Amino acid sequence: MVSIEEKLDSLPSQPGVYLMRDQAEKVIYIGKAKDLRGRVRAYFRGGDGRSQIEFLMRRVGDVETLVTSTEKEALILENNLIKQYKPRYNIRLKDDKSYLSIKVTVQHPWPRMLTTRRIVRDGSRYFGPYSSAIAARETLDIIEKHFLLRTCTDHNFKNRIRPCLQYQIKRCLGPCVLPVDAEEYREQLRQAMLFIEGKSHELLDELRRKMQEKAHALEFEAAAKIRDKIQAVEKTLEKQQMVSHWGADQDIFGLYREGGFIEIQVLYVRQGKLTGNQAYSFEDFEFSDEDMMEALLTQFYQGDRFIPDEILLPLELDDREVREEYLSERKGKGVSLFFPRRGDRCRLVEMAVQNARQSFFERHDQEKERERMLRELQERLRLRHYPQRIECYDISNISGSHAVGSMVTFFDGEPDKKHYRRYRIRAVGIPSGGDDYAMMHEVLKRRFCRGVKEGDLPDLVVVDGGKGQLGVALAAMEDLAITDVDAIALAKLRVRPSPRSREIDRLEERVFLPGQSNPITLRRNSNTLFLLQRVRDEAHRFAITYHKKLRTRQNFFSMLDKIEGIGGERKKALLRAFGSLKRIQEASLEDLIKVPSISEKMAHEILNIPLLMSKGG
Repeated sequence: MVSIEEKLDSLPSQPGVYLMRDQAEKVIYIGKAKDLRGRVRAYFRGGDGRSQIEFLMRRVGDVETLVTSTEKEALILENNLIKQYKPRYNIRLKDDKSYLSIKVTVQHPWPRMLTTRRIVRDGSRYFGPYSSAIAARETLDIIEKHFLLRTCTDHNFKNRIRPCLQYQIKRCLGPCVLPVDAEEYREQLRQAMLFIEGKSHELLDELRRKMQEKAHALEFEAAAKIRDKIQAVEKTLEKQQMVSHWGADQDIFGLYREGGFIEIQVLYVRQGKLTGNQAYSFEDFEFSDEDMMEALLTQFYQGDRFIPDEILLPLELDDREVREEYLSERKGKGVSLFFPRRGDRCRLVEMAVQNARQSFFERHDQEKERERMLRELQERLRLRHYPQRIECYDISNISGSHAVGSMVTFFDGEPDKKHYRRYRIRAVGIPSGGDDYAMMHEVLKRRFCRGVKEGDLPDLVVVDGGKGQLGVALAAMEDLAITDVDAIALAKLRVRPSPRSREIDRLEERVFLPGQSNPITLRRNSNTLFLLQRVRDEAHRFAITYHKKLRTRQNFFSMLDKIEGIGGERKKALLRAFGSLKRIQEASLEDLIKVPSISEKMAHEILNIPLLMSKGG
């Protein structure tokens, strides 16, 4: 077997990519180089003088190289290999699907706009991504109010037989069932896309001209609608900060670091206006600022992400010209990378760096506050372990009907929704009237069985209730010989009449601990109580949401099941046509008969059955 030293001596002085593997031959780092021989030898022989790479070198067991014809090919290959191997010591950005984009289905005869987290090559146009979901939805709300485009899904559009509520409140032209002028609709779409693209001044000039034309033609109602649209666009423009007088599209990067903790902020400038920002945080990355920025840029402009005319950076990169060439080819026009030292561009980079610094301190302050809160929780409740991962359980049912259980997970004091779980109670051995203790035991037993098998258990279990619920949790853990997990119960706030006055006494929420007869009471405004209440309330919300969903589904089918001849397919047809149980009953006989496979006899029976809907449904 060839040793690393022998490989170093035989490396070519050509562009390419190098892969570093650990002793188990797993790829742990991937990089590119203009000169493979010089770059890789520098890692192992300390030729570049960087102490930051020592932690990586201690783990490297082998090196593999791939030669390319040009440095640009090395750049592309490096990114593809990082996606394939996901090395531990390369930075990895969140996928674009984590952020909202606005999708325009331009390939449809009647296009619509919607928000999405998935970018696919389906012929649609995408705008974004938006780092703020609120900003994306506000933009879409303005478009729905003033550009009158359809919002329904393609399936509903195809099967609708009468205009929906959006048409009634004048937020859609109703092309699903009405004879709308296709050219007028496409013009509304074009204007909406100008608005999203940031070409608002061009749009305003066009709208003002059309308003004048309508006014001169004495079409005052149409002119007033255009006036309202102009005011909406102008109001939106007032919220945007002008940062550039020459109206360029720019991405501005700022970097701030303290040791291995790094914060990178990206400011988006479109048509000279600051339209959004995005932050990236990295921990325990000891590579140089140049390496970090190169690695981030390699992954940042992948997929369908918009590439601006200018990219402003806080530091000079050795491969700047290669990146300009690569990005220009992808964009189809020239792209410039700048490292400005003075002037307006320098001021923008300084603003991005300031934002990165502010984001860094805000994030670390929040982390320190959460850690302090968890330490206080551990101390106050005398827990054996630091409660980094907390799981809370709740049961929701009405006299045992549609009984469900929920589990929510908090990690480092924040919701970890990918680990939320919900359970339908199987009701084995549970009385028809319901038994909350038995239900809780079933949920906990199912969760802990899986947790023991997968080695995935929390630090702290919280159950909603009192001493009885805590006993159930402890029994479930004892059945599976789980002894290393803390458990508590949180009893809800109670009220009772005061025996000495007309006032009402409010009894504080109580925490029950194992092996302790009396509960402890936490201060009403303490951080510890706030965290426990937040965890408990989230578990309750999650359980109630699932319970309501099951009840609504049952109520819908219970009404239609009473009609002979209506099975699964006819139920689906009715739901597709009307959208809800209430609308089915409000429909006319003629509307019901229009639904495929619904006879006149069935339609009469549907209208004669009383509406069965739960209050929450």
